[in-house]
Amino acid sequence: MGGQLQKSYKEHYVQLGIVVFALFLWFLPTPEGLKPEAWHLFAVFISAILAVMVNALPIFTSSILALSAAVLSGTLEPKEAYSGFSQGFILLIIVAFLIARGVIKSGLGRRIAFMIIKRFGKSSLGLSYSIIAADMFISPAFPSNTARSGILFPIINALALDSGSKVGDGTRKKLGAFLMLSSMAGLTLSSSLWLTAMAANPAGAKMAEAYGVDITFGSWALVAFVPVLTLYVLVPWILYIVYPPELKETPQAPEMAVQSLQKMGKVSKNEWIMMAVFIGMVFLWMMSGTWGLDKTAVAFLGLGILMVAKIFTLEDLAKEGNALGTLVWFSILFSLSVNLEALGFMAWVGAFISQAVAGYSWPVVYVALTVAYVLIHYFFVSQTAQMLALFSVFLGVAVKAGVSAEMMTYMLLFATNFNALITPQGSSANVIYVGSGYLESSEVYKYGGIVTLVNTVVFLTVGTAWMMLIL
Repeated sequence: MGGQLQKSYKEHYVQLGIVVFALFLWFLPTPEGLKPEAWHLFAVFISAILAVMVNALPIFTSSILALSAAVLSGTLEPKEAYSGFSQGFILLIIVAFLIARGVIKSGLGRRIAFMIIKRFGKSSLGLSYSIIAADMFISPAFPSNTARSGILFPIINALALDSGSKVGDGTRKKLGAFLMLSSMAGLTLSSSLWLTAMAANPAGAKMAEAYGVDITFGSWALVAFVPVLTLYVLVPWILYIVYPPELKETPQAPEMAVQSLQKMGKVSKNEWIMMAVFIGMVFLWMMSGTWGLDKTAVAFLGLGILMVAKIFTLEDLAKEGNALGTLVWFSILFSLSVNLEALGFMAWVGAFISQAVAGYSWPVVYVALTVAYVLIHYFFVSQTAQMLALFSVFLGVAVKAGVSAEMMTYMLLFATNFNALITPQGSSANVIYVGSGYLESSEVYKYGGIVTLVNTVVFLTVGTAWMMLIL
């Protein structure tokens, strides 16, 4: 009881510190070259982000407080502040969240994972590859790495336990820890592979339109394919070397998958419907640019079919508080970020950073901005929050320095995904795996840092070369 009370007091002190910090910034003299509204909105925005970074407030609470402060203080007009709620791409993200529940509820996600494990899971290394492959396969329909981890984690946990790798008896490193870390690393790759695999991807693509960059589902997949495939080959093998499991062979994994598939029985009607909707949506998203289709309307069509088939119901909708919560905080942060740009704050920051890289060639600026963007994630809990706060700034600086807007856009958005394993809290999905007890936070910092380094090097070398060839 005393510990909880002490924790509560500490939390309130941190929250009070955020308020003091916000007021301090607010009443500082407006820097030369900025409008007072731009500086005040920055004070609100950065304080909201900081509150999330230090775990003073959940991102939902922090966002709605920031919105109310911006409107009630007269910094933003209501129409400007609420503009994010009318964005079709945000609705696309939310609808995809709802469709993800259909994938889980129908059993299709589990069946796909077990089928891949059945084929490739005879060794711990093969099992690592198969888990990541399963993640990559299902990720186009999951705009959240956390949602995908909700499917993958129970399977990985069952595989670990069945192999005699447990947390309580000191055998976590026998297999479980390696598989948990492999899946976490795999999420950084699957989120980079598809435009619809992570919430920040379509948001960044929308913001990049201001720089004349047009990203489609197909173009994203084409650019990401080569570096992600390279990392798919490298990352499990590197983890196998630096963080090896004690159990090298797992002949029982395919058998467990077979048993699980037998328990599931034949492919159900709901799974067939879900599969058809899944494939149909991916195909229409790929052809949306050519056929002039609206991606959000495609998602609504898919959700509508699932509701007619009763794979997703109104009762399911009532349980999707996370999706609706995401709609609110994501719309708010997007609006604040866009208005910071409109008020000239991003241009002002961009000019400041431009001075720091002035005189350097575009390749140096390109690499420096990418590395800086990756390292800054040490201070962010939310990948999406980082993208909303820094993407436009870094892209603007790069374009001024002569870097291709397309190349920098893709690299920054890829980095938003491949830097997620740099800390235990670098992604909400990480928390699920670390919370299992199979991994210690210090191990995530160490080996997650290695994975992040490998991801960064491959994207900057192989990824850049590939983009220069095809763009």
